[in-house]
Amino acid sequence: MKRLKNFIFLLAAAPVMAFAAGATVHLDKAPVNLSDRESLQRGARVFVNYCLNCHSASSMRYTRMEDLGLTEDQIKANLLFAADKPGETMKVGMTKADGKAWFGATPPDLSVISRARGADWLYTYLRGFYRDESRPTGWNNTVFDKVGMPHVLWSLQGEMVPVMKKDGEHEVIERLELAKPGSVTLAEYDAMVGDLVNYLVWMGEPAQLKRKQVGLMVLAFLAIFFVVAYYLKKEYWKDIH
Repeated sequence: MKRLKNFIFLLAAAPVMAFAAGATVHLDKAPVNLSDRESLQRGARVFVNYCLNCHSASSMRYTRMEDLGLTEDQIKANLLFAADKPGETMKVGMTKADGKAWFGATPPDLSVISRARGADWLYTYLRGFYRDESRPTGWNNTVFDKVGMPHVLWSLQGEMVPVMKKDGEHEVIERLELAKPGSVTLAEYDAMVGDLVNYLVWMGEPAQLKRKQVGLMVLAFLAIFFVVAYYLKKEYWKDIH
């Protein structure tokens, strides 16, 4: 019984502890707009070109991107690099064992990463890489300290370095500064990451826009039906009341 009580307490306290553990990390607001098809298409392009080399999305088929306004021919010509047919799922050739050996941990499947981490976390994380020569990859991250993932987008963003400040007896990162420019400006890089996160959120639940539309229709129907049912009830019970 005592173990059961302790287990229930841990379950109840888990969200509070998780919040407290991440409370020191500031998360920027991700520009998510699932109605912006052009943004989703750009995000899909970034995902296929930069993320799909190591990370799979095994719950997503290429053909599902037709919902973004792309034709099958466009998917074949521009996005189908790791598969032979559009109907295949987004898998990678790298094995779990190789991923663990190269990065220290197997790169996670990104099918529902936006639902696991949250859009704001992903947006801040992808913009939070900085040079750290003490790390095996040469990179660290303000959101995910001692991250095993290298900064695969560094040629676009450039090399960021931390500016430190005193926090009591310790030094902490105050902000990141651009030490070596990339091929795009920081504003353009932020916009590109925003498109990528937008796509990751869509990929986590491609039917969510339709689900919300159906939900609104159901609520509207129930509201109308309530009025009809109310007056029908009054008509049936008028002789009793």
